Amino acid sequence: MKPQPTLEDVARASGVSTATVSRVLNDSARVRRETCERVEAAIARLGYTPHFGGRMLASNRTDTIGAVIPTMENAIFARGLQTLEEELAAAGVTLLVATSNYDPAREARQIRALLGRGIDGLVLIGEARDPESYELLRRRGMPFVVVWTWRADCPWTCIGFDNRAAARGLADRVLDLGHRRIAMISGITLGNDRAAARLAGVREAMAARGLALDAGNLVEAAYTLEAGREAAARLLARAPRPTAIICGNDVLAAGAMLAIRVAGLRVPRDVSVTGFDDIELAQLLDPPLTTVRVPHRLMGQTAARVLLRMRAGEDGVESAMFGTTLVDRGSLQPPG
Repeated sequence: MKPQPTLEDVARASGVSTATVSRVLNDSARVRRETCERVEAAIARLGYTPHFGGRMLASNRTDTIGAVIPTMENAIFARGLQTLEEELAAAGVTLLVATSNYDPAREARQIRALLGRGIDGLVLIGEARDPESYELLRRRGMPFVVVWTWRADCPWTCIGFDNRAAARGLADRVLDLGHRRIAMISGITLGNDRAAARLAGVREAMAARGLALDAGNLVEAAYTLEAGREAAARLLARAPRPTAIICGNDVLAAGAMLAIRVAGLRVPRDVSVTGFDDIELAQLLDPPLTTVRVPHRLMGQTAARVLLRMRAGEDGVESAMFGTTLVDRGSLQPPG
Protein backbone atom coordinates (compact mmCIF):
# COMPACT_ATOMS: atom_id res chain seq x y z
CA MET A 1 0.00 0.00 0.00
CA LYS A 2 1.13 3.55 -0.71
CA PRO A 3 1.88 5.81 2.27
CA GLN A 4 -1.32 7.48 3.43
CA PRO A 5 -1.55 11.30 3.46
CA THR A 6 -1.30 12.81 6.92
CA LEU A 7 -2.83 15.75 8.72
CA GLU A 8 0.43 17.61 8.15
CA ASP A 9 0.20 16.98 4.40
CA VAL A 10 -3.28 18.51 4.34
CA ALA A 11 -2.09 21.51 6.37
CA ARG A 12 0.81 22.15 3.95
CA ALA A 13 -1.38 21.72 0.89
CA SER A 14 -3.99 24.16 2.17
CA GLY A 15 -1.56 26.65 3.77
CA VAL A 16 -2.96 26.42 7.30
CA SER A 17 -1.93 24.89 10.61
CA THR A 18 -2.67 21.33 11.65
CA ALA A 19 -4.88 22.76 14.41
CA THR A 20 -7.02 24.50 11.77
CA VAL A 21 -7.35 21.27 9.79
CA SER A 22 -8.52 19.51 12.97
CA ARG A 23 -11.10 22.22 13.58
CA VAL A 24 -12.43 21.85 10.04
CA LEU A 25 -12.75 18.10 10.55
CA ASN A 26 -14.36 18.27 13.99
CA ASP A 27 -16.10 21.63 14.32
CA SER A 28 -16.18 23.46 10.98
CA ALA A 29 -18.62 26.07 12.33
CA ARG A 30 -15.66 27.67 14.14
CA VAL A 31 -13.68 28.17 10.90
CA ARG A 32 -14.22 30.73 8.15
CA ARG A 33 -15.97 29.36 5.10
CA GLU A 34 -13.11 30.25 2.74
CA THR A 35 -10.65 28.36 4.95
CA CYS A 36 -12.98 25.36 5.19
CA GLU A 37 -13.31 25.21 1.42
CA ARG A 38 -9.51 25.36 0.98
CA VAL A 39 -8.93 22.59 3.53
CA GLU A 40 -11.73 20.42 2.14
CA ALA A 41 -10.31 20.81 -1.39
CA ALA A 42 -6.90 19.65 -0.13
CA ILE A 43 -8.48 16.69 1.67
CA ALA A 44 -10.28 15.65 -1.52
CA ARG A 45 -7.17 16.13 -3.70
CA LEU A 46 -4.91 14.13 -1.37
CA GLY A 47 -7.47 11.46 -0.50
CA TYR A 48 -6.95 12.06 3.22
CA THR A 49 -9.06 10.23 5.81
CA PRO A 50 -8.82 10.93 9.56
CA HIS A 51 -6.86 8.37 11.55
CA PHE A 52 -9.43 6.28 13.41
CA GLY A 53 -7.18 5.33 16.31
CA GLY A 54 -6.01 8.86 16.87
CA ARG A 55 -9.53 10.23 16.95
CA MET A 56 -10.54 7.51 19.38
CA LEU A 57 -7.70 8.38 21.76
CA ALA A 58 -8.48 12.07 21.56
CA SER A 59 -12.23 11.79 22.19
CA ASN A 60 -12.46 8.47 24.07
CA ARG A 61 -15.09 7.31 21.59
CA THR A 62 -15.19 5.99 18.05
CA ASP A 63 -18.44 7.47 16.72
CA THR A 64 -19.57 3.98 15.80
CA ILE A 65 -22.62 2.00 16.88
CA GLY A 66 -22.82 -1.77 16.46
CA ALA A 67 -25.83 -3.91 15.63
CA VAL A 68 -26.18 -7.69 15.66
CA ILE A 69 -29.19 -8.89 13.68
CA PRO A 70 -30.33 -12.47 12.98
CA THR A 71 -30.06 -12.19 9.19
CA MET A 72 -29.83 -9.72 6.32
CA GLU A 73 -32.11 -11.90 4.18
CA ASN A 74 -35.28 -10.82 5.99
CA ALA A 75 -36.57 -7.55 4.51
CA ILE A 76 -38.05 -6.49 7.83
CA PHE A 77 -34.62 -6.19 9.45
CA ALA A 78 -33.28 -4.33 6.41
CA ARG A 79 -36.02 -1.71 6.80
CA GLY A 80 -35.23 -1.09 10.44
CA LEU A 81 -31.47 -0.99 9.79
CA GLN A 82 -31.91 1.55 7.02
CA THR A 83 -33.69 3.96 9.36
CA LEU A 84 -31.21 3.26 12.16
CA GLU A 85 -28.29 4.05 9.84
CA GLU A 86 -29.91 7.22 8.49
CA GLU A 87 -30.54 8.59 11.98
CA LEU A 88 -27.01 7.76 13.17
CA ALA A 89 -25.39 9.17 10.03
CA ALA A 90 -27.18 12.48 10.59
CA ALA A 91 -25.36 12.63 13.95
CA GLY A 92 -22.00 11.76 12.38
CA VAL A 93 -22.04 8.19 13.69
CA THR A 94 -21.20 5.08 11.65
CA LEU A 95 -23.16 1.82 11.94
CA LEU A 96 -21.33 -1.53 12.02
CA VAL A 97 -23.56 -4.56 11.35
CA ALA A 98 -22.99 -8.24 12.14
CA THR A 99 -25.33 -11.23 11.72
CA SER A 100 -25.94 -14.21 13.99
CA ASN A 101 -28.02 -16.48 11.72
CA TYR A 102 -30.16 -17.16 14.82
CA ASP A 103 -27.14 -18.86 16.44
CA PRO A 104 -26.69 -17.75 20.11
CA ALA A 105 -23.00 -18.73 20.19
CA ARG A 106 -22.31 -16.81 17.00
CA GLU A 107 -24.17 -13.79 18.34
CA ALA A 108 -22.02 -13.86 21.51
CA ARG A 109 -18.87 -13.88 19.33
CA GLN A 110 -20.17 -11.00 17.25
CA ILE A 111 -20.93 -8.96 20.37
CA ARG A 112 -17.36 -9.48 21.61
CA ALA A 113 -15.96 -8.61 18.19
CA LEU A 114 -17.91 -5.34 18.06
CA LEU A 115 -16.81 -4.46 21.58
CA GLY A 116 -13.25 -5.05 20.43
CA ARG A 117 -13.80 -2.48 17.70
CA GLY A 118 -14.47 0.12 20.37
CA ILE A 119 -18.13 0.77 19.57
CA ASP A 120 -19.98 3.44 21.55
CA GLY A 121 -23.27 1.53 21.76
CA LEU A 122 -25.01 -1.64 20.60
CA VAL A 123 -28.36 -2.67 19.10
CA LEU A 124 -29.58 -6.22 19.72
CA ILE A 125 -32.66 -7.97 18.35
CA GLY A 126 -34.86 -9.43 21.09
CA GLU A 127 -33.97 -10.49 24.62
CA ALA A 128 -33.10 -14.18 24.37
CA ARG A 129 -29.33 -14.64 24.79
CA ASP A 130 -26.84 -16.01 27.29
CA PRO A 131 -26.62 -14.11 30.62
CA GLU A 132 -22.84 -13.91 30.03
CA SER A 133 -23.39 -11.48 27.14
CA TYR A 134 -25.48 -9.17 29.31
CA GLU A 135 -22.90 -9.40 32.09
CA LEU A 136 -20.13 -8.50 29.63
CA LEU A 137 -22.05 -5.44 28.49
CA ARG A 138 -22.66 -4.44 32.12
CA ARG A 139 -18.99 -4.77 33.05
CA ARG A 140 -17.96 -2.70 30.05
CA GLY A 141 -20.56 -0.04 30.81
CA MET A 142 -21.74 -0.38 27.21
CA PRO A 143 -24.96 1.43 26.27
CA PHE A 144 -27.29 -0.98 24.48
CA VAL A 145 -30.93 -1.42 23.50
CA VAL A 146 -32.98 -4.46 22.55
CA VAL A 147 -35.40 -3.93 19.68
CA TRP A 148 -38.28 -5.79 18.02
CA THR A 149 -39.69 -6.63 21.44
CA TRP A 150 -41.28 -4.98 24.46
CA ARG A 151 -42.62 -6.03 27.82
CA ALA A 152 -43.40 -3.93 30.86
CA ASP A 153 -40.96 -5.72 33.19
CA CYS A 154 -38.02 -5.93 30.78
CA PRO A 155 -34.79 -5.19 32.71
CA TRP A 156 -33.17 -3.68 29.61
CA THR A 157 -34.05 -0.63 27.54
CA CYS A 158 -36.35 -2.11 24.90
CA ILE A 159 -37.60 -0.43 21.74
CA GLY A 160 -40.37 -2.36 20.08
CA PHE A 161 -43.81 -3.87 20.32
CA ASP A 162 -45.65 -6.59 22.21
CA ASN A 163 -45.28 -9.66 19.97
CA ARG A 164 -47.62 -11.69 22.15
CA ALA A 165 -50.43 -9.14 22.08
CA ALA A 166 -50.04 -8.61 18.31
CA ALA A 167 -50.28 -12.35 17.61
CA ARG A 168 -53.21 -12.70 19.99
CA GLY A 169 -55.08 -9.96 18.10
CA LEU A 170 -54.42 -11.69 14.80
CA ALA A 171 -55.63 -15.04 16.16
CA ASP A 172 -58.73 -13.35 17.56
CA ARG A 173 -59.54 -12.12 14.06
CA VAL A 174 -59.19 -15.66 12.68
CA LEU A 175 -61.43 -17.00 15.44
CA ASP A 176 -63.99 -14.22 15.03
CA LEU A 177 -64.48 -15.34 11.43
CA GLY A 178 -65.50 -18.79 12.67
CA HIS A 179 -62.31 -20.83 12.24
CA ARG A 180 -61.85 -23.61 14.78
CA ARG A 181 -59.51 -26.02 12.95
CA ILE A 182 -56.48 -23.76 13.24
CA ALA A 183 -52.83 -24.69 12.61
CA MET A 184 -49.69 -22.62 13.03
CA ILE A 185 -46.30 -22.47 11.33
CA SER A 186 -44.16 -20.77 13.95
CA GLY A 187 -40.60 -19.57 13.72
CA ILE A 188 -38.15 -21.71 15.69
CA THR A 189 -38.77 -20.65 19.28
CA LEU A 190 -35.46 -21.85 20.80
CA GLY A 191 -33.37 -18.73 21.32
CA ASN A 192 -36.02 -16.52 19.67
CA ASP A 193 -38.23 -14.74 22.18
CA ARG A 194 -40.22 -13.01 19.41
CA ALA A 195 -41.26 -16.33 17.84
CA ALA A 196 -42.05 -17.77 21.28
CA ALA A 197 -44.18 -14.73 22.16
CA ARG A 198 -46.15 -14.96 18.91
CA LEU A 199 -46.86 -18.64 19.52
CA ALA A 200 -47.93 -17.83 23.09
CA GLY A 201 -50.30 -15.15 21.79
CA VAL A 202 -52.02 -17.57 19.42
CA ARG A 203 -52.35 -20.18 22.17
CA GLU A 204 -53.80 -17.57 24.51
CA ALA A 205 -56.45 -16.46 22.02
CA MET A 206 -57.50 -20.04 21.35
CA ALA A 207 -57.60 -20.92 25.06
CA ALA A 208 -59.95 -17.99 25.67
CA ARG A 209 -62.43 -19.72 23.30
CA GLY A 210 -61.99 -23.13 24.92
CA LEU A 211 -59.68 -24.36 22.15
CA ALA A 212 -56.12 -25.69 22.10
CA LEU A 213 -53.42 -25.72 19.45
CA ASP A 214 -52.83 -29.45 19.03
CA ALA A 215 -49.23 -30.63 18.79
CA GLY A 216 -49.94 -32.04 15.34
CA ASN A 217 -51.17 -28.65 14.14
CA LEU A 218 -47.99 -26.83 15.14
CA VAL A 219 -44.79 -26.84 13.09
CA GLU A 220 -41.72 -24.78 13.95
CA ALA A 221 -39.70 -23.82 10.88
CA ALA A 222 -36.81 -21.64 9.76
CA TYR A 223 -37.91 -18.34 8.22
CA THR A 224 -37.58 -19.43 4.59
CA LEU A 225 -40.00 -19.95 1.72
CA GLU A 226 -39.09 -23.63 1.38
CA ALA A 227 -39.46 -24.28 5.12
CA GLY A 228 -42.90 -22.69 5.03
CA ARG A 229 -43.89 -24.82 2.04
CA GLU A 230 -42.74 -28.05 3.68
CA ALA A 231 -44.44 -27.20 6.97
CA ALA A 232 -47.74 -26.41 5.26
CA ALA A 233 -47.59 -29.65 3.25
CA ARG A 234 -47.38 -31.57 6.54
CA LEU A 235 -50.34 -29.69 7.97
CA LEU A 236 -52.47 -30.16 4.86
CA ALA A 237 -51.94 -33.93 5.06
CA ARG A 238 -53.72 -34.07 8.41
CA ALA A 239 -57.32 -35.16 8.74
CA PRO A 240 -59.32 -33.15 9.26
CA ARG A 241 -57.43 -30.50 7.33
CA PRO A 242 -57.04 -27.09 9.04
CA THR A 243 -59.23 -24.33 7.68
CA ALA A 244 -56.71 -21.63 8.65
CA ILE A 245 -52.90 -21.55 8.98
CA ILE A 246 -51.39 -18.77 11.08
CA CYS A 247 -47.76 -18.14 10.13
CA GLY A 248 -44.98 -16.60 12.20
CA ASN A 249 -43.94 -14.24 9.41
CA ASP A 250 -44.82 -13.32 5.83
CA VAL A 251 -42.13 -15.50 4.23
CA LEU A 252 -43.50 -18.60 5.95
CA ALA A 253 -46.98 -17.58 4.83
CA ALA A 254 -45.82 -17.28 1.21
CA GLY A 255 -44.40 -20.80 1.42
CA ALA A 256 -47.66 -22.05 2.90
CA MET A 257 -49.67 -20.51 0.07
CA LEU A 258 -47.41 -22.26 -2.44
CA ALA A 259 -48.03 -25.62 -0.76
CA ILE A 260 -51.78 -25.02 -0.82
CA ARG A 261 -51.70 -24.37 -4.57
CA VAL A 262 -49.54 -27.45 -5.18
CA ALA A 263 -52.12 -29.51 -3.27
CA GLY A 264 -54.81 -28.34 -5.70
CA LEU A 265 -56.48 -26.12 -3.10
CA ARG A 266 -57.21 -22.41 -3.07
CA VAL A 267 -56.56 -19.56 -0.64
CA PRO A 268 -58.80 -18.57 1.09
CA ARG A 269 -61.67 -20.73 -0.24
CA ASP A 270 -60.19 -23.97 1.10
CA VAL A 271 -57.56 -22.73 3.57
CA SER A 272 -57.03 -19.23 4.92
CA VAL A 273 -53.47 -18.02 5.59
CA THR A 274 -52.11 -15.16 7.69
CA GLY A 275 -48.61 -13.75 8.10
CA PHE A 276 -46.71 -11.32 10.31
CA ASP A 277 -44.49 -8.26 9.52
CA ASP A 278 -46.15 -6.83 6.37
CA ILE A 279 -43.13 -6.81 4.09
CA GLU A 280 -43.63 -5.86 0.42
CA LEU A 281 -44.11 -9.53 -0.47
CA ALA A 282 -47.41 -9.57 1.46
CA GLN A 283 -49.08 -7.27 -1.07
CA LEU A 284 -47.70 -9.13 -4.10
CA LEU A 285 -49.07 -12.54 -3.17
CA ASP A 286 -52.25 -13.83 -4.82
CA PRO A 287 -54.44 -13.23 -2.93
CA PRO A 288 -52.71 -10.46 -0.94
CA LEU A 289 -51.79 -11.56 2.57
CA THR A 290 -53.61 -10.70 5.78
CA THR A 291 -50.81 -9.87 8.21
CA VAL A 292 -49.59 -7.71 11.09
CA ARG A 293 -47.80 -4.48 10.20
CA VAL A 294 -44.73 -3.95 12.37
CA PRO A 295 -43.33 -0.43 13.15
CA HIS A 296 -39.89 -1.21 11.73
CA ARG A 297 -38.91 2.37 10.84
CA LEU A 298 -40.03 3.76 14.18
CA MET A 299 -37.98 1.12 15.98
CA GLY A 300 -34.83 1.90 14.00
CA GLN A 301 -35.22 5.65 14.38
CA THR A 302 -35.99 5.50 18.10
CA ALA A 303 -33.17 3.02 18.82
CA ALA A 304 -30.69 5.43 17.23
CA ARG A 305 -31.98 8.42 19.20
CA VAL A 306 -32.01 6.51 22.48
CA LEU A 307 -28.46 5.22 22.00
CA LEU A 308 -27.19 8.70 21.15
CA ARG A 309 -28.73 9.98 24.38
CA MET A 310 -27.14 7.11 26.32
CA ARG A 311 -23.78 7.79 24.70
CA ALA A 312 -24.04 11.41 25.80
CA GLY A 313 -24.41 10.20 29.41
CA GLU A 314 -28.10 11.00 29.78
CA ASP A 315 -29.74 9.17 32.70
CA GLY A 316 -33.25 7.79 32.91
CA VAL A 317 -33.62 6.83 29.25
CA GLU A 318 -36.88 4.90 29.03
CA SER A 319 -38.06 2.04 26.88
CA ALA A 320 -40.47 2.75 24.04
CA MET A 321 -43.46 0.66 23.02
CA PHE A 322 -45.18 1.00 19.66
CA GLY A 323 -48.42 -0.48 18.41
CA THR A 324 -48.94 -2.85 15.50
CA THR A 325 -51.69 -2.86 12.87
CA LEU A 326 -53.75 -5.79 11.64
CA VAL A 327 -53.87 -5.48 7.84
CA ASP A 328 -56.89 -7.43 6.59
CA ARG A 329 -56.43 -8.54 2.98
CA GLY A 330 -57.73 -11.33 0.78
CA SER A 331 -56.02 -14.42 2.24
CA LEU A 332 -58.40 -14.69 5.20
CA GLN A 333 -62.12 -15.33 5.07
CA PRO A 334 -64.66 -17.42 7.02
CA PRO A 335 -64.23 -21.20 6.63
CA GLY A 336 -65.99 -22.80 3.70
